[in-house]
Amino acid sequence: MKKNLIIGIVIGAVLSAGLFLLVAFQAGPGMMMHEDQSKYDFDETIEVFEQQVAEAGWSVAGMHDMKEILDGHGHDVIDIKIYELCSSKYSAEILKLDDERFVSPLMPCRISFYEKSDGNTYISRMNSSLMAKPFGGVIDEVMQQAAAETEAILDHLID
Repeated sequence: MKKNLIIGIVIGAVLSAGLFLLVAFQAGPGMMMHEDQSKYDFDETIEVFEQQVAEAGWSVAGMHDMKEILDGHGHDVIDIKIYELCSSKYSAEILKLDDERFVSPLMPCRISFYEKSDGNTYISRMNSSLMAKPFGGVIDEVMQQAAAETEAILDHLID
C-alpha cells in the first residue's frame, strides 16, 4: 500500500512537471515579447514615435531599415525598421557597475516597427519587465523603470 502511494506521488510529480514545461514552452514566446497594432500607418507611426522619444528625453542610438538592407541583398520585404533606444539615466546605472555589465547585450532597448500583409503597422519589443525579474537587484530595478518609460512612449501609438 505504502509502495503504491509513493509510486503514485512520483508519477504525479513527473506528469505535473511535464505539463508545466509544456505550458511554459508554449506560452514563453508570447510572454517574452509584446506585439501591438499601431493606430497609425507605418510612416506616421515612425514620425510619432521619434517625436515621443525626443519629448521623453531618450536618444535613438541606432536605427536599422531592414527593408532597405535586405533590398540591397536582393530580398523584397514589407517595411520594417528596428530602433535602438537609450536613456542615459538608466543605462549608466547598470553600466557603471562591474557585476551588472554582463547584461549589456540587452542594451540599448530595441523596438521594431513593421507592416504585415494585412496592411496594418505593428510594434514589437521585448517584455523587459519580465526579462529583468530573474536578475534581481539593480538590474531589475533599473529595467523596470526603463520598461515603464518605454511603454509610456509607445502608449501614444497603440489603439
